[in-house]
Amino acid sequence: MSEERNVLGEPLQPCSKFPMTGFFRDSYCRTCTEDLGIHTVCVKVTDDFLRFSKEVGNDLTTPAKEYDFPGLIEGDWWCLCAARWLEAYAAGVAPSVNLHATHERTLEIIPLEALTEKAVDPSQDDSFIN
Repeated sequence: MSEERNVLGEPLQPCSKFPMTGFFRDSYCRTCTEDLGIHTVCVKVTDDFLRFSKEVGNDLTTPAKEYDFPGLIEGDWWCLCAARWLEAYAAGVAPSVNLHATHERTLEIIPLEALTEKAVDPSQDDSFIN
């Protein structure tokens, strides 16, 4: 884990354990060649984003046990696909981002300026449980 870096060039921090997130379901927004969605952006989901995602074909509210997916509700922190976040950003509904828990590979898809615009400090957020 120590070699994993965030978009700031620092050691990658965990995103969420409640619900347990990440491609590997280990709380980190890490990725690998098998992760075709590139689940690298640590976000705090909103109802607006969840509605948008469902409208464009990705229902993130319905649990899917076969993928160990609990279904999300507003306020959950989650490792989101970079392309989906960028799509939501263009539509004006991108959720907030924890830069410290967002993997550096995200920068291959999303400019740091866009991520910084939506950045929040989870230590200042009572909903952040790690």
